[in-house]
Amino acid sequence: MTEGKSQAGNGGKTILLIEDTPPLAHIYTEFMRGESYQVTHVETAAAALAVLAERTPDAVVLDLKLPDMDGLDLMNLIQERAPDTSMVVITAYGSVSLAVEAMRRGAFDFIVKPFNATRLTVTLRNALERRTLTGIVRDYRQKFDRDRFYDFIGASAEMQAVYRTIESVAPSRASVFITGESGTGKELAADAIHRASPRRDHPLIALNCAAIPKDLLESEIFGHVKGAFTGATSDRVGAAAAADHGTLFLDEIGEIAHDIQVKLLRFIQTGTVQPVGGTRVAKVDVRFIAATNRDPLAEVEAGRFREDLYYRLHVVPLHLPPLRERDDDAILLARHFLQAFAKEEQRAFLGFSPEVEATVRSYEWPGNVRQLQNVVRNIVVLHDGITVEAAMRPEPLKSHCQNAARAGQPATAGQTRATGRTGADDSASTAIRPLWQVEKDAILDALRQCEDDVPKAAGLLEISPSTIYRKLQTWKEKKTDAPGAARRR
Repeated sequence: MTEGKSQAGNGGKTILLIEDTPPLAHIYTEFMRGESYQVTHVETAAAALAVLAERTPDAVVLDLKLPDMDGLDLMNLIQERAPDTSMVVITAYGSVSLAVEAMRRGAFDFIVKPFNATRLTVTLRNALERRTLTGIVRDYRQKFDRDRFYDFIGASAEMQAVYRTIESVAPSRASVFITGESGTGKELAADAIHRASPRRDHPLIALNCAAIPKDLLESEIFGHVKGAFTGATSDRVGAAAAADHGTLFLDEIGEIAHDIQVKLLRFIQTGTVQPVGGTRVAKVDVRFIAATNRDPLAEVEAGRFREDLYYRLHVVPLHLPPLRERDDDAILLARHFLQAFAKEEQRAFLGFSPEVEATVRSYEWPGNVRQLQNVVRNIVVLHDGITVEAAMRPEPLKSHCQNAARAGQPATAGQTRATGRTGADDSASTAIRPLWQVEKDAILDALRQCEDDVPKAAGLLEISPSTIYRKLQTWKEKKTDAPGAARRR
């Protein structure tokens, strides 16, 4: 193995040259001398793999004919062990099929011998630039263009902001106060904060304060000693002590009674817990996450939640947007749930029809992600097929579509728009119009009400968006072909 280093300033990119003919290797190294690349030359696949085991080069220049391994097979190993490395293939046996196969296995470019210095250096420069751009795009997607984050699913700008907040707050000890409507994923957010934090190897203890009777909540949080109250037949460790060195998540914290709020405030201030009926005080290290589906400041102003406790917990606020404000996340979630439930229930479903997707987009989802999950499960349990069709939609989607269709219907009998008359003359007002005209009026009226949002209008009309596009094009062509159209143009 030989190494060479040129003297210019191209960022010190590292190149692994795999060429079994020393004179050619020397020529190629000279070609790269002016580009400031740090070139390591090896003659065999085994030596190349040894280099890869120690470090990852920025690029590999690879001769396909090697003494100990076929170059194409070596490319597979390079892809496995150094997937971010750019590969440039050189060979004396140029053919279209060989080039295509090399590209399929990850080569950036394919150079046929003989070639000059310019051909090699320009190809390498382009390969390294693409590698840099690929890294930038990957980093951008990881930070700003993710459709999944821990157990969250969503690609909307609103959810990208949630992901960034979680990443920023997770490494700290700061308390987080999560707000959002029921079903928006507050427990998922708490779990993501914990899993992204240095406390990930310690427990995350979650308590739903609304699900625990008020007279038992203190014991659930702080524990109790034997005999502290009727039924306390043994000592019990509370959630606060169980979460030591980890995270304590208090969901629906607005349901905690005032007397327990006082004790919780003291716990946060001192970091100590005292079991119900006990005298010994224990020190614990806990990170607090609280959540509520109410407006916490409104609860403070109404006197139902202590202001001092609110400010102790409300260090970093995190608001989870409702599903109706998350662009097309409802479709991403619906597809995910359909795949998961179809596998679980052994159904054949692969996707949704355009009509059903339009319905998913247009519905408000007052129950948020939890409601969407239940609707998809209902469909999978009660039906089977390759595609979820409009007839499979359960309530409330069915009523939503019917109501929307009624609201979007064109004016009919008795309305001035239909006949230019009042409803006094029933026989005249019920005059039959051509079906194509009724259809056209219905579609144009729906588009007006939906502000020209074709998928939304299609969902309300329970037809495919492609039908609307096709009809619009047909009407446009008819208008263009009408007498006098040429003169109007």
